[in-house]
Amino acid sequence: MAANYNEKLLLNYVPVYVMLPLGVVNVENVFADPETVETQLKRLKEEAGIDGVMVDVWWGIIESKGPKQYDWTAYKTLFQLIARLGLKIQAIMSFHQCGGNVGDVVTIPIPKWVREVGESDPDIYYTNRRGTRDIEYLSLGVDNLPLFAGRTPVQMYSDYMSSFKEKMLELIEAGAIVDIEVGLGPAGELRYPAYPQSQGWVFPGIGEFQCYDKYLKSEFKEAAAKAGHPEWDLPDNAGEYNDKAEETGFFKTNGTYVSEEGKFFLTWYSNKLIFHGDQIIGEANKIFAGLKVNLAAKVLLLLL
Repeated sequence: MAANYNEKLLLNYVPVYVMLPLGVVNVENVFADPETVETQLKRLKEEAGIDGVMVDVWWGIIESKGPKQYDWTAYKTLFQLIARLGLKIQAIMSFHQCGGNVGDVVTIPIPKWVREVGESDPDIYYTNRRGTRDIEYLSLGVDNLPLFAGRTPVQMYSDYMSSFKEKMLELIEAGAIVDIEVGLGPAGELRYPAYPQSQGWVFPGIGEFQCYDKYLKSEFKEAAAKAGHPEWDLPDNAGEYNDKAEETGFFKTNGTYVSEEGKFFLTWYSNKLIFHGDQIIGEANKIFAGLKVNLAAKVLLLLL
């Protein structure tokens, strides 16, 4: 009976992973305190029985020096330490800025050379109706535009993951890196930055649509024209970050959202996000095909 009970426990076992500090590799691309990290991980393994760790691998650190100038040295040292302790690794391909979200205690922007493009063309960022930019992640409106030293964002994300695979292949094949989570938006999540605390949003404000950069504006007008309604435009009555739904013309009972125009917009807005995620996950699937590693992504779930 005891043997059967133990077998059932093993079948139902849930691995336990802990999140490493966001800045375990700092913004200067230095693994600054390996001794402390090793001591803490040993204690977590021995006393808490953890199976592994999750760690953000920041685009803004690795490719900070220029296009395709990847430096994985610090992260490889970190990963080798973790593997030596017999722990597994869940690596997050973090293409967003660290800083400005709940729990962010350090600031790691996206690469400087990418931000420099935004200085002359701020429409590469998500934008609300008043023209306020959110610089933590590139707008999906530029996903397939070669604005960044001849590459598109999708190509940049793909090249980054390919370089990661090349430099970490030994650890992947050894079974040390078991999961790769692909960042798809702000805070790594497949979502729009609709409720940025950095712009004053507080719960339970409704947030704002983030599709008013010139690229998404153009795409919407093109889609509306193809649907036979060139007069349709992006919503101008959906309120501001801290409004309540009933205070807005768009979300109030029987508001714009139930009209043909409103439904068209919401479908377009949602499908743009789905296609964005599908493109990047598709690249990851091609890159890591044939390797014993799981791919994952974070999708925001709102319970209303």
